[in-house]
Parts: sequence; C-alpha cells; structure tokens
Amino acid sequence: MSEKKAVLFIDVFNTFDFPGGDKLLENTKEILPNWEKLRNKAKENKWPVIYVNDHYGIWQDNFKKIADHTRTDDNKEIIDKMMPTEDDYFLLKPKHSAFFQTSLPSLLNELECERIILAGVAGNICVIFSANDAHMREYKLDVPKNCIASNTKEENDDALRVIESTLNAQTDPI
Repeated sequence: MSEKKAVLFIDVFNTFDFPGGDKLLENTKEILPNWEKLRNKAKENKWPVIYVNDHYGIWQDNFKKIADHTRTDDNKEIIDKMMPTEDDYFLLKPKHSAFFQTSLPSLLNELECERIILAGVAGNICVIFSANDAHMREYKLDVPKNCIASNTKEENDDALRVIESTLNAQTDPI
C-alpha cells in the first residue's frame, strides 16, 4: 500500500513589497512552471493540495480576499495561475511555519497523511520553518529543489542543504 501524500504550497499569495521582494518575485516567477507541474501531479494522483498563506491582516480563510489583496501587475501571473480549486484547502498562518497556530496538524491527521511535499516561498524562511515542524512531527518530507525560491540563490541553496541534511528531506526536482 502506498503512503498517503499531501502537497503544501507556502505563501503563494505574496505582495513581495519588502526589502529584497523584487528578487524573490523574480525567482518565484522562475519556479512557477514547476509549481503548476507539481499541482497537476497532485491532481492526477489524488493527493490533497493545501495552501498555507500569510494573512495580511485578513483573518478570514478566504483565498479570494487574500489573492485580491496581494495581486499587483507584477505578481498577477503567479496568483492567477495558482488559484486554489474547489477541492483544495486554504489555511492562514500567523507566523513563518505552516504548522504554528494553524489547523494544519488536524487536517493532515484527518487526511491520514504520511508524506508532505512542500513548495513555496521563501525557502530560507517560511518553507524551512514549515519543513522543520513537519520533521519534528515525524512526517516524511519532500521539498523539490525546483519548487522553492528565496531572495538569492545562496539563501535558497543554504536552506536546501539544511532541509536535506538535517531534516532528512528528499529534494529531487519535480
């Protein structure tokens, strides 16, 4: 019997309006085709797709409000291509980790998930914090290296080294 998997997309809906945000936006655009490929693979395999996103002061679990709030001329391609479907899950997070003070642990338990596939931004902040929390909860973990982005390649590579060596995650590209 194959293990049950879920795909987590971290902070897809992002304003990128912070120091270095322009670089993160550029690097996110580069991995957008890989996000689409991962989401399609999840749909084909009937793996749940879960978006966990910063709240931007909007505390309703309403991805349309978050998407509208974060959409700009610069990031609209990302937002429009990655909008959740009716079958997807959408959760808000108050801090860096997808697990911290969210219903994600309960949802993953309900879905009987054993392996998490993490994608998103920023690799060296929210993705690595979420990967760490998944590891501490003893989930098997995949973080495809071509599905995360950070402000710089060096920061992304550093995060991937920790994710691979310390958190025992597979980082093969999607």
